[in-house]
Amino acid sequence: MNQTAFIKINPADSVVVCLVAMQQGQIIDVDGRTITLSQDVPAGHKVLIKDTPAGTDIIKYGYPIGHAKEDLKAGDWVNENNLKTNLSGTLSYTYTPVNEELKIKNENRYFNGYIRKNGDVGVRNEIWIVPTVGCVNGIAERLAKKLREETGCKDIDAIYTWHHNYGCSQLSGDHENTRKILRDIVLHPNAGAVLVLGLGCENNQPDAFMETLGDYDKERIRLMITQKVEGDEVEEGMRILRELYQIASKDRRKEVPVSKLRVGLKCGGSDGFSGITANPLVGEFSDWLVAQGGTSVLTEVPEMFGAETILMNRCKSPELFEKTVSMINNFKEYFLSHGEPVGENPSPGNKAGGISTLEDKALGCTQKCGRAPVNGVMEYGDQLTTTGLNLLSAPGNDLVASTALAACGCHMVLFTTGRGTPFGTFVPTMKIATNPDLASRKPNWVDFSAGQLIEGRSMQEILPEFIDKILSIASGELVRNEENDYREIAIFKNGVTL
Repeated sequence: MNQTAFIKINPADSVVVCLVAMQQGQIIDVDGRTITLSQDVPAGHKVLIKDTPAGTDIIKYGYPIGHAKEDLKAGDWVNENNLKTNLSGTLSYTYTPVNEELKIKNENRYFNGYIRKNGDVGVRNEIWIVPTVGCVNGIAERLAKKLREETGCKDIDAIYTWHHNYGCSQLSGDHENTRKILRDIVLHPNAGAVLVLGLGCENNQPDAFMETLGDYDKERIRLMITQKVEGDEVEEGMRILRELYQIASKDRRKEVPVSKLRVGLKCGGSDGFSGITANPLVGEFSDWLVAQGGTSVLTEVPEMFGAETILMNRCKSPELFEKTVSMINNFKEYFLSHGEPVGENPSPGNKAGGISTLEDKALGCTQKCGRAPVNGVMEYGDQLTTTGLNLLSAPGNDLVASTALAACGCHMVLFTTGRGTPFGTFVPTMKIATNPDLASRKPNWVDFSAGQLIEGRSMQEILPEFIDKILSIASGELVRNEENDYREIAIFKNGVTL
């Protein structure tokens, strides 16, 4: 069997990952030992390379991904049927700082963005309608459609309404989550102008909501409360939107240093190649961007379980370490408070693609943030204040997490996927395929194929192309979700609905 048919990721691993499908009886040579496969094994899945008694940890990426449920032999296919997670409840952690020097030069790169009045920079210049409550979604959609038809979006990148189901009948934490995310959207620099559209009787009172915006640009952000409009609210809304359009349509792109760029890091529909191709590629980009003075943000807290100590020990200070411990344990308490096990995360698609436990998923997932130190830790709905690598508290759900990344201030989301997904959130959502099969089957979803890494190309060859692609997107090139007009938001909900 050719060595390129499988990969041993870390010298300490007790499994290899099949890069192609293998058949029962095939022989592989690992570390000078010949191993005969006892079963057919799909591409992206794991083969055991040493006899492993029941209860013994199985190692991948150099770390345990669970333990054997039964006695296993070298050559066995390792999957969710014979591998069990080691995860349980909350834990105590010890801070053991790891400071790795990244020798990446500053390349003085630029992109073409929109410089806002407050000095912030956007990578799009769009007009947005943001409802304070779901009751006015229909009006918001009608207004956006009329403005698109009337203007043809000439001199504007896009016109959208960000509809949602919330803003009323929510209590405490859920109510605050809604207000924070909507506030973050209204203030996002990818918007050249925003109409905040209220009803008037909702819990998320429009006037009080506007106070959460702080010292905002009142020329470009306007409020209309539909219950207070005398006559036709659509006519009044169009009057305001025409004014906003005249202002925003005069904006032009200007050269901006790459240090201003902020990207969110996300994976979904992951497979056994995610931790070998796309996630490491994104991690290399994250390190490069941080070295240029830019910012990257990692979220999906439940998908850090099992790899959390790696992130904790990269925290730049004991205070950041404690914040990360709280973020992890608070999310575990959230699971446990609902009677759900901490380790039950991989989806049917994950398992079919070769991911067997949450540790398996987490150790691949966290590779998206490279090796840079952790400079900041944020709660859900917080806005970025620190450059460099940040951690953000949010669930793993693709749309909820991607919305949270965009809301914290990311200009775009880099989304790695092995199974494929068409969606996008309210900022460009770039899809990076983990394998060549997905890239060839779904070119209308995929923006870049990291599967080239298992087709003979090296990271050193691909990374410059990947950087160029991202800077081109920041300068205005559309990603697939924008071309397809697939854009949505989702807000995290935990509590009671009245």
